[in-house]
Amino acid sequence: MEEGQWDNGTPPMEFLLLGMSDDPSLQTLLIILSLVIYTATVFGNILILVLVMADQHLHTPMYFFLGNLSSLETCYSSTVLPQLLASFLTGDKTISARGCMAQFYFFSSFADTECYLLAAMSYDRYVAICQPLLCASHMTWKVSLQLEAASWLGGLLLFAVLTFLLSLLKFCSPKAIDHFLCDFTPLLELSCSDTSMLTRIALIFGFLNVVFPFLFTLASYVFIIAAILRIPSHQGRQNAFSTCSSHLTVVTLFCGTLIIVYMLPRTTLMRQLNKVFSFFYTVLTPLINPLIYSLRNREVGEDLWK
Repeated sequence: MEEGQWDNGTPPMEFLLLGMSDDPSLQTLLIILSLVIYTATVFGNILILVLVMADQHLHTPMYFFLGNLSSLETCYSSTVLPQLLASFLTGDKTISARGCMAQFYFFSSFADTECYLLAAMSYDRYVAICQPLLCASHMTWKVSLQLEAASWLGGLLLFAVLTFLLSLLKFCSPKAIDHFLCDFTPLLELSCSDTSMLTRIALIFGFLNVVFPFLFTLASYVFIIAAILRIPSHQGRQNAFSTCSSHLTVVTLFCGTLIIVYMLPRTTLMRQLNKVFSFFYTVLTPLINPLIYSLRNREVGEDLWK
């Protein structure tokens, strides 16, 4: 058997993650940057979660989703940054095959969960602004819990199937992944097997997990913006828009970069750009989400000051 192949379910020993840069002069900067980003990400998201749990005024469906988003972002960044930081510190860029598949599964399922969670948050904003009289009956705690559970289960179950199918492929040497994490397309490019069926399945999953929630969110905001523009007073329009502007910003940043990374063809130029965009939505988005919500949301900002 050629080294690096999967034979009868036996995985190759390890893969090599090429990372962002091989320049030794950048290693110290990358170590400090990764450590600062990860610390700030975990601290900021846990702080938002604690605020939502501790303040009775924030015990509403809107902040219930925000608290879940913060816990999700903490888990999400923890699938990428600790391993990336360890590779910078030790210089060892290898990752075991099982570790690679585990990273792909958790990273992908958390990203999928976030797409659905952001769509659920947009529905909550739609009901609150477009149908305020029905908000109490439509967005009950039961409905909120069902939407939250569906978001988590959808991501965890769908990518369990995709990860299992990916693990059945045979991989050829060299086992170098042109990325800083075990992502689907770079892994697929190393395979010696016929990947056409898996590619079609992944395309369907991509539409269901990214494009559909994104289009649903955009449609919700079309109705939301139309409703806001019908509010007669300037102050009323400003207050209504302030409740959803932070969420719209997060959706645009997260889903926009996801679509660029996974839907555009991987040309030579796009390979390098994909690393940059991947770094943005895997590392920077979990970092800036607490900042966006605390700066643009009056209630969260006030509680942070308290």
